[in-house]
Amino acid sequence: MSAQSIQGADALLSVQGLHAHYGKSHILHGVDFHVGRAEVVSLLGRNGSGRSTTLKAIMGLVPPSAGHIRLRGRDLAGAQSYAICRRGIAYVPEEREVFANLTVDENLRMGEQRATEGAPQWTFEQMFDYFPRLKERRNTKAGSLSGGEQQMLTMCRSLLGNPLVILIDEPTEGLAPKIVTVVGEAIQDIHRRGVSVVLVEQKLAIALKVSSRVCVMGHGRIVFEGTPEQLTSNTQLLKDWLAV
Repeated sequence: MSAQSIQGADALLSVQGLHAHYGKSHILHGVDFHVGRAEVVSLLGRNGSGRSTTLKAIMGLVPPSAGHIRLRGRDLAGAQSYAICRRGIAYVPEEREVFANLTVDENLRMGEQRATEGAPQWTFEQMFDYFPRLKERRNTKAGSLSGGEQQMLTMCRSLLGNPLVILIDEPTEGLAPKIVTVVGEAIQDIHRRGVSVVLVEQKLAIALKVSSRVCVMGHGRIVFEGTPEQLTSNTQLLKDWLAV
């Protein structure tokens, strides 16, 4: 199924013909997909398929060599990361990247910024409702937190920037099953409150549960776009592009 064939006129985030390189290595080969308002779209694929690079290119951390990244119709391709953030895109990296010497409270305050027009606004108390453990440890330095707690903190810090779209890279990697469930529930509630989510997730069951649509990547391009049901009914696609 062509990604372009189901492009919506009301797309909030639209990625078209996106190419990106690491040095001389050509990683993204014309990525096309879109995200509607308050929608969860997962990027699936094997390691090395280009999923994380796609998020980094959207965020300006890997400069696109060609293509368009439009948020509400405005092209952001080639813009600096801070400018992309201020336009309404937040990013939760796989590496988490907390400020280790700052407390939980101080890390959260680092993420605060004025809400983008039309975006939901978030408060500390809402973050603590999602993850009560952070409230218990709000005066603890982030470097002392467990991996799961750091993941919670990074997600909350990004949400306090009041984005229209949040990009989340491998949020459940290395987490205990109980925390995986909590993170999945939080992602579902985030989109119900009006934030669009682009999710890179290796655990297929989690991605299928939380997503409105899925995009399968292979060799730096989108090879399938459709609903979770359409994906799971396509056994050949699962074998060719997702089976380990």
